[in-house]
Amino acid sequence: MSKVSTPKGTRDFSPAEVIKRQYLFDTIRKSFQKFGFMPLETPSMENLSVLTGKYGEEGDRLIFKILNSGDYLNKIDEKILVNKEVKALTPKISEKALRYDLTVPFARYVVQHQNDIVFPFKRYQIQPVWRAERPQKGRYREFFQCDADVVGTESLLCEVELMQIYEEAFKALNLDGIAIKINNRKILTGMAEVIGEKDRIIDMTIAIDKLDKIGKDKVLEELKGKNFSDDSLKKLDPLFGLSGNSEEQLTFMKTYLKDSEIGLKGIEELETVMNLCKEVGLELLEFEVTLARGLDYYTGAIFEVKVNDGSMGSIGAGGRYDNLTEIFGLKDVSGVGISFGADRIYDLLEMRDLFPKDIAQTTKALIINFGSETLSSNLKVVKELRDNGIPTEIYPSDAKMKKQMKYADGKSIPYVILQGTDEASQGKATLKNMATGEQKLVDVKDLPSLIR
Repeated sequence: MSKVSTPKGTRDFSPAEVIKRQYLFDTIRKSFQKFGFMPLETPSMENLSVLTGKYGEEGDRLIFKILNSGDYLNKIDEKILVNKEVKALTPKISEKALRYDLTVPFARYVVQHQNDIVFPFKRYQIQPVWRAERPQKGRYREFFQCDADVVGTESLLCEVELMQIYEEAFKALNLDGIAIKINNRKILTGMAEVIGEKDRIIDMTIAIDKLDKIGKDKVLEELKGKNFSDDSLKKLDPLFGLSGNSEEQLTFMKTYLKDSEIGLKGIEELETVMNLCKEVGLELLEFEVTLARGLDYYTGAIFEVKVNDGSMGSIGAGGRYDNLTEIFGLKDVSGVGISFGADRIYDLLEMRDLFPKDIAQTTKALIINFGSETLSSNLKVVKELRDNGIPTEIYPSDAKMKKQMKYADGKSIPYVILQGTDEASQGKATLKNMATGEQKLVDVKDLPSLIR
């Protein structure tokens, strides 16, 4: 018999873990709602044509495709099968796919429902996404994203507001040692112009986006393998070793990009965002010139949230996109959004022991079952406590006391209520504090206030 397991890159979540995840999602959700964002949900699957071509070549390879139902091979040209023409075969056997992120489905939603939306449209979305990549620590094939996006305005105030949401959520989660790295795709475009590779910005950004993972030498090696000239790489090299604070680095970049109009425009936008963030007291932003974000749809500001001690990969990311809805037929609708990497944030909270100690306690009181003689009275106590908003259980059978107490211990239930025939006849019950072992006889009507 084969060993039963979950697919690689996926996980089961125990009741205790689900409660912690709900706490995390609720905390992030409150931050979204505080800034006026409204909830939205889209299907787990999208038409494959909606997703492909939006994430770059590498991203497209990581899309989980869904096989068509029925005899999908029957109508395929035999030449395609014999020659193993994968690109030609894929759309014929798969018309749908699991969503890769929440942004592209959101853009599809905006276009599809444009006549029902009031712009600027602010939405948040907390749902799972799927990516067919190699599982490793902090990287899963199925994971949740918590996104907030604004579409229908080019105002840089949106970027500032999204940075405030990050700060708000991390503060509520007691997460410190966090930095929000920021760059602008216009700056990257300017860099490509300066090194003489204007038409190959995608190759450049894909490579330098891997800097943290593979290092400078490997990045340069990859670019050289894509036929970037030695002169181009020499011009790019100084950017890998920028030092100083954000202001000093941006001063250098103004000189470096002096002949690139679009590059200077990117610096202007970036400085506006950073200065406005300082005005509202947000100090987490740091300029990082090699931050590239591999997704092709970004056109302006790009963000990545990092843990300063390097104990975890990116725990958030986002950026501005001006042309995403245009792909689906709706022009001139600029948007900007951020995403929380919920699964990595969960792992970080666990690593730092930052989850509140009492959130795993769902049941607050357990009524000991003494059998049929007291069952009617016990059930009334249960109802009274539940009516007062106290999650309460009664043990389902009159098992031995030791077994019932062990159940309470196993679920970290803080209070146990014992009501035998004598207590029931007097309208009383014994309340036991499981943490201290203290117990006392009290009136049933006082139980709700005592447990609170």
